[in-house]
Amino acid sequence: MDKQSGTAKKAVIKKAQQRISRDSDIFKTIIKAIQDKKGERIVSLDLRNIEEAVADFFIVCDVQTHVQVRAIADFIESEVHKLCKEKPYHAEVGQQWTLVDYVNIVVHVFQTEERSFYDIEGLWMDAEKERHDETPPDPKGKKNK
Repeated sequence: MDKQSGTAKKAVIKKAQQRISRDSDIFKTIIKAIQDKKGERIVSLDLRNIEEAVADFFIVCDVQTHVQVRAIADFIESEVHKLCKEKPYHAEVGQQWTLVDYVNIVVHVFQTEERSFYDIEGLWMDAEKERHDETPPDPKGKKNK
């Protein structure tokens, strides 16, 4: 293993040990980015009490077109980097479903039909579910318009 990949792995382990909440800046930034780009049916699943979970939270939303899928994923990455100084650990980009993985939070942006087909909420039905239809407070304390 080279020095750079060893350093990256240590950073992921450290991040994974940190606990995230719905009040965390990164969580609020992701929700606001989705809302700003008109993501629909935004839901967070709290996985912290599920032993098999790979993250603390999943955030799921859907949109009507593949262009919106990409626009939301790109905007999430941009806003999180700008406001929280974080980059995704991994991203899977597709036209019907894009996943952005921040280790503790995994974001799923679906086209509507794909969301119904994969039914993430049904797969993780033991998770506490919260809808995010209203604009949250700005993660850096600025008032929303």
